[in-house]
Amino acid sequence: MTDPQDMPTLLVVDGANVVGSVPDGWWRDRRGAAERLRDRLADLAGPGLPGRPGPLEIVLVVEGAARGVGSVPGVRVDEAPGSGDDRIVELVAGAGDRPCLVVTADRELRRRVGELGAGVVGPRTVRPRP
Repeated sequence: MTDPQDMPTLLVVDGANVVGSVPDGWWRDRRGAAERLRDRLADLAGPGLPGRPGPLEIVLVVEGAARGVGSVPGVRVDEAPGSGDDRIVELVAGAGDRPCLVVTADRELRRRVGELGAGVVGPRTVRPRP
């Protein structure tokens, strides 16, 4: 049986929060902004993040106007049926003992996933400011 700690880290990205962290006009094209984020995330799947070497299993959670963004190799896009935060909590809860890292700046979401044992990093980890 595989030890959960030997599995790739599950990186769950709060799409709305990360996209909204940089005022680059994302509000004019929410779906396009989510697609650009997805494509940046795909570049991280193999090498990983500082302190979290790859490979990573990346899940980008989208909601609202960003629905309809397709998955690409390295990034699975998960459309939240309701609240994106609730879907992220479900994904973390389903990860069991597997290493899990959530990307968000949302304080309440950080608290919720932290209680489940997930690590949390801010949006700049995956989307540096220009």
